[in-house]
Amino acid sequence: MSVTEAAPNGVARTTSAQFHSFLPGLTMPAGHAAAAADDLAELTDREVEQAYVAAEEERLLGHSHSLLTDMLSIEGVLADAAAAVVDDSFNKCFTSTPSDPWNWNLYLFPMWLLGVVFRYVILFPLRLFGLIACFAAFFLMFFPVKALWPPGRTKLAVEQRLIRFMCGGFVLSWTGVIRFHGPRPIRGAGRVWVANHTSMIDYIILSSYSAFAVIMQLHSGWVGFLQTQCLDSLGCLWFNRTEVKDRHLVAQRMRQHVHADATPLLIFPEGTCVNNEYCVMFKRGAFEMDAVVHPIAIKYNKIFVDAFWNSRRQSFTQHLLKLMTSWAVVADVYFLEPQRRREGEGTDGFASRVQEMIARKANLRVVPWDGYLKYYNLGEKHPGLIEKRRRVYADVLRKYLRPSEAGGGAGAGGARPGSGGGGRAAGVGRVEEGEEEGEQQQQQQQRPNGAASPETKKVN
Repeated sequence: MSVTEAAPNGVARTTSAQFHSFLPGLTMPAGHAAAAADDLAELTDREVEQAYVAAEEERLLGHSHSLLTDMLSIEGVLADAAAAVVDDSFNKCFTSTPSDPWNWNLYLFPMWLLGVVFRYVILFPLRLFGLIACFAAFFLMFFPVKALWPPGRTKLAVEQRLIRFMCGGFVLSWTGVIRFHGPRPIRGAGRVWVANHTSMIDYIILSSYSAFAVIMQLHSGWVGFLQTQCLDSLGCLWFNRTEVKDRHLVAQRMRQHVHADATPLLIFPEGTCVNNEYCVMFKRGAFEMDAVVHPIAIKYNKIFVDAFWNSRRQSFTQHLLKLMTSWAVVADVYFLEPQRRREGEGTDGFASRVQEMIARKANLRVVPWDGYLKYYNLGEKHPGLIEKRRRVYADVLRKYLRPSEAGGGAGAGGARPGSGGGGRAAGVGRVEEGEEEGEQQQQQQQRPNGAASPETKKVN
């Protein structure tokens, strides 16, 4: 069986067989394979629902033997249970670890309360004032340089220093205690830097030490303003992770940037923020360019604050406020030994080897999940699939009923036992017809004795 079929516009479409291969249940976040996100991004909502219903029909109708077997089969329930377990292990990578309470006793609670007052009433206003002052100084210097200075290496060097100054202002506002280990990155063609990703502050911390161009999701608001008006001067590349075309275009521009003598390019191969306890699957883009890969391991100490940014629950502004009201952000940054692809080593093997290096240094647990798929939950995006799945199961049972029991003939969806594909041919539409007839019968039963239907009154 072919797993893809050509659509009218030339884009390959996912068939039910391929769809079912990475969507075992509604609770599972759309499978965990590298190609799954691209396949789903190319499908419309209606095509996703149709493919899922077709896959479910194929699973239920293709292996049925008897009414008793189909009614007592727990195959689907077990598959959903396994999917839920996988879902839980997947979500562990993107949730903050709750801290153990330590201050609920008579002698520690007053000290903790004084600390809260000091952080919010004294420390936070001072940090906010310092950040605003840094921003004001940065804007007063950066935009005149950007508008008036002629293009060239000198202008780029000045802009890089100013952006380092701005990032240093951010680190100052958290009272950041950052320790850098290893040689400072230097520009050069054929080099790329890759790092594990916990928050957008990863880039801020690294850029306060050495200027980097970065590949990043384009945001809105004041963050988007800084991205498009300030960081663009470094050659940063922006994209929308839900747009496949954006990702393909960025991949082309990324290769051009790496092989030019430009600002060092920083890539977060995980593609999303992870909670600094796990390391999800690395995308292959950074490892396909025949460039020297410089791994960077970033490890945060959670003694004062958890630096993980859960973008599904808080905006970046809220995330910054949490950091600015903590005692300090403590982190270690390790610039590891540059790596080249070994002879006979594939792209996936190269990416896995670099991932292992970073995870080992930062004490992270490597898991095989694709981080992009945390943004795609089948049950949330297509809630109607739950009802459609029930109808498919009802369709399986209907094929064992006699035509009269199924609601009156083939139009109601009945098929004799052993007819096999007769139930599949009618599909979900047959179930809907049976439901309409059931509603009409219920209305007739609710009428008083002797009451005529509207059609009868009209004839009389």
